[in-house]
Amino acid sequence: MKKLQIGNTDLHVAPINLGGNVFGWTLDEKESFKILDAFVERGYNFLDTADMYSYWVKNDEGGQSETIIGKWMKERGNRENIVLATKVGGETGIHPVDTSKKHILKSVDKSLERLKTDYIDLYYTHFDDEETPVVDTLEAYDELVKAGKVRYIAASNLSPQRLEESLKSSEEHELPRYQALQPHYNLLERENYETKYAPLAEKYGLSVFPYWSLASGFLTGKYRSEKDLGKSVRGESVRKYLNPKGFKTLRALDEVSQKHNTSQATVSLAWLLAQPNLGAPVASATKKSHLETLFAASDIQLTNEDLQLLNDASTY
Repeated sequence: MKKLQIGNTDLHVAPINLGGNVFGWTLDEKESFKILDAFVERGYNFLDTADMYSYWVKNDEGGQSETIIGKWMKERGNRENIVLATKVGGETGIHPVDTSKKHILKSVDKSLERLKTDYIDLYYTHFDDEETPVVDTLEAYDELVKAGKVRYIAASNLSPQRLEESLKSSEEHELPRYQALQPHYNLLERENYETKYAPLAEKYGLSVFPYWSLASGFLTGKYRSEKDLGKSVRGESVRKYLNPKGFKTLRALDEVSQKHNTSQATVSLAWLLAQPNLGAPVASATKKSHLETLFAASDIQLTNEDLQLLNDASTY
């Protein structure tokens, strides 16, 4: 399997990034281990989590997902084979969004303890408080890199302005530089990324790992009407896609997936993989069959005709 290089780093990952938001939420420890085992058994190595996952279960600090992944890595003895990404700064039930130096330096030690490791491969600014000077945030990361606790840094939910300011400040002050970007991007959520962030990814050579790659499950095709919303705990989150654009996109996915004898979810991920600067889309799985759907995305080659059909259906 061809591995992808993350930005200007020595990190190389397989083309699917397994999302850990379901660990400790819709999956307990035992079921999470099964998914993680099946993922790495197929040669995939990129795990994504955050210190805030899954705070909403108990409305607390979070850390449930990190704890499960940490216990799994320790029991399997496979830390050196994993490219591990986690995040800092997000709001939880007991603290607000915070990208201050104090918060980052305190939070990283908690994450490392839960993950049962002494280093994080890719550490994301999850959300931005938009008050802390970007240099202060980068100086915190500089301390962590020099201490060996973090190898590289990345950005998720920063405004385009703060993202570019951070990238410029890294150069000006010789501080660690964001190597990757994790935006909200999928077939139905294109405009914000493509008009505001894609140019920055191209300009600064950022690897892009989009989250909500399947639009909370809508792009799997299982939600076709309001009565389908009860099919999962995330059903209500796709209500907003039950509109003409959403249905048109599903019809295009139906056509392309039938042509390639595959699923709508696989085609949705393959479409992402065909976009410029895209690395490994972030997608979660609660069943082994879901993983097979993810794995298939890197195996199919969408034609220009396929891509045009999907682009036209989801245009903005």
